[in-house]
Amino acid sequence: MTTFASGTTASFPEKDGLTTDALTVLQPGFPGTTAPDWLLRRLGQGLASVGLFGRNIASPEQLAALTAQLRAEREDVLVAIDEEGGDVTRLEVRNGSSFPGNHALGAVDDTELTRQVAAELGRRLAACGVNLNWAPSADVNSNPSNPVIGVRSFGADPDLVARHTAAYVTGLQSAGVAACTKHFPGHGDTAVDSHHALPRIDAETSVLGERELAPFRAALAAGTRAVMSAHILVPALDPDHPATLSRTVLTDLLRGELGYDGLIVTDGMEMQAIAGTYGIERGSVLAIAAGADAICVGGGLADDETVRRLCDALVSAVRAGELPEERLADAAERVRSLARWTAAASAAEETDSSDPEVGLRAARRALTLTAATPFTPLTEPPYVAAFTPVANFAVGDETPWGVAAELAGLLPGTDTGSFVGEGAGMAALAAAGRRRIVAVVRDEHRHPWMTAALNSLLRSRPDTIVVEMGVPQAPPRGALHIATHGAARVCGRAAAEVIAGE
Repeated sequence: MTTFASGTTASFPEKDGLTTDALTVLQPGFPGTTAPDWLLRRLGQGLASVGLFGRNIASPEQLAALTAQLRAEREDVLVAIDEEGGDVTRLEVRNGSSFPGNHALGAVDDTELTRQVAAELGRRLAACGVNLNWAPSADVNSNPSNPVIGVRSFGADPDLVARHTAAYVTGLQSAGVAACTKHFPGHGDTAVDSHHALPRIDAETSVLGERELAPFRAALAAGTRAVMSAHILVPALDPDHPATLSRTVLTDLLRGELGYDGLIVTDGMEMQAIAGTYGIERGSVLAIAAGADAICVGGGLADDETVRRLCDALVSAVRAGELPEERLADAAERVRSLARWTAAASAAEETDSSDPEVGLRAARRALTLTAATPFTPLTEPPYVAAFTPVANFAVGDETPWGVAAELAGLLPGTDTGSFVGEGAGMAALAAAGRRRIVAVVRDEHRHPWMTAALNSLLRSRPDTIVVEMGVPQAPPRGALHIATHGAARVCGRAAAEVIAGE
């Protein structure tokens, strides 16, 4: 038994091959902006990866110090992050991303630009000591009602998504950061968020092959070093098990049919699609048995007790004959193999010069402007009415979005308010008074109350400017309609420049 500073004890042996392999396949998160003692001890015992979230990051300098602290304990540790850019950012969780997300890049449809954006993002991650990025999303957003993918996807066309996924993988890995293409076999045709329940895709195998799998084939051809599984049920592939727990999906399809030999990482095991049905311990055992190599856990669970429970579950499953020891050893070796690749890639990192403005340039090019008559830029500060939907779990509600802050810099005196639900339009009208209104929406097509709010505004104030920062599925309207294809800070900046005539 090992006693830790907290007074808790570990039930697994001090150091043996089985326990080491069980720890090696875990990718836990942790609280705070410095590494807790228990995490450093686990690195010494065999833990080979950690996952970073917004709660772990205060600044690039702090993040670099944190990753150096981890590497002082284990030099080859994989430091992973969920940094898609766009709406899903951890590096810039408090201010918004300097990079537009996938949907904006897909709207531009310049694969060289996508590669440049991913390379610059990779350079920033590498400079902070991060060497594995749980990105890009290769999901084809074929269902407009999708509540969790949306602007995280390059688009609804499989060929477009495929070529930009490949460009993103190439760019990111040119900076020595391993790409983790997600969410296999494709999360785009869902109307349920797997953070809350188990989504189901009822497409035929022929459709799956032509639509969902096309971007993953492109990612594999581009050399993606990791693939993340999806917590979705696809009956045409496996009627009984979600993809993360399906040997048919992970081993027969991904490894066998598609010929993939890299690391397979699970999506967060604390998500309700798995935790609510199987529990994270049983789910982790089943995932490794199915062919996964690394267990991602930590978005909501981040403590030593979770690591102990998962390690115990894997060790017990091997000893009970439920999980072949060779499968666990193979998974652990794939983790170590990726760690070796990141070390070599970092040493051989390309020396392209930094391009800090590439994200803003991309965001400007992604704008779609629709106006019934020629638009005259504003010279007086407007009132920005933000119609704010509930953020999905992947995006979170920590990161600011919209155009108000950027407009205030260009038109000092700009005021703003957030409105939601029935009566939001009339409330915004009352708050705005006589000022020109800029209405900011996000996925209007998915929120009837948002459509009603815009209707109210436009009936009374047809000169209202509308900025859509989600998927622009609803018909454009207003004196000027700006589709940004994402809510990153640079997307807001690009829209504000048009409104103010900059």
